[in-house]
Amino acid sequence: MTTTAALTPPPAATGVLERLRGPWRDVVVHTRRNLVHIRREPLQLSDVTVQPVLFTLLFIYIFGSGIPIAGGSYKDFALAGLLMLNLTTSAMGTAVGLSTDLATGVIDRFRTLPMWRAAVLVGRSVSDVLTAALCVVIVAMTGLVIGWRPDASLPSIVGAFAIALFFSYAVSWACACLGLASKGPESAQSMGLIVLFPLAFVSNAMVPTQHMPTWLQTIADWNPVSAVTAAARHLLGNPNPSGSIHAWPMQHPVWAALGWSVLILAVCAPLAASLYRRRTTG
Repeated sequence: MTTTAALTPPPAATGVLERLRGPWRDVVVHTRRNLVHIRREPLQLSDVTVQPVLFTLLFIYIFGSGIPIAGGSYKDFALAGLLMLNLTTSAMGTAVGLSTDLATGVIDRFRTLPMWRAAVLVGRSVSDVLTAALCVVIVAMTGLVIGWRPDASLPSIVGAFAIALFFSYAVSWACACLGLASKGPESAQSMGLIVLFPLAFVSNAMVPTQHMPTWLQTIADWNPVSAVTAAARHLLGNPNPSGSIHAWPMQHPVWAALGWSVLILAVCAPLAASLYRRRTTG
């Protein structure tokens, strides 16, 4: 009797588990729904499968020959930048997907079901981070084929990719806000292009920022994408010219990358939930 009582969870703990089981099940169902859509239309994955290969070949073999990198090759320098370029621009799919669900009335059907309302957003973010993980694999494999090599321990390499994925997850919530605030899929895509492409390209992703105009270099050095890219290069042991820049994010790229990711997530996740309630109430 004593042993049985010791192994039986207290009523309070059992109640918490029961309350969490329903939302967790709803999130799993919505994540699976998004993945089934991808299975039925594989071209949805072109931005995380075909695009990384094309970007790698274009930047390495066309633009890379004209960009000297001190202390290493452009291939080793560019890999982390290509990773962040692809992860950032592909996050646009979150905005378009949510906007499409709103426009087609799917969300209205979900409102009639006994489910956790936020499961739509959380399930979307989980499926997006899974596709982002596929993007990471494609970029790394393509890099290895063309000659990129990390120069760090296995935990450090895993940490570099983990930081990139965490940032991608945070950006997906920002894109969810764009999708919920837009009037339709077309406007969501336009807004995504306007926001994500400057974020990805006005950075140290593909070129060192030292030769930019002073005002533009300041913007690039404090760009979240620059911080995550510099952190990935540092952890991968690849050339990182930004390490000589005195801006705080470039001197402490890992902390800056984590800080930006947490800040974006802390602001955009509640905002997305608020926008979702506003769009689905009434």
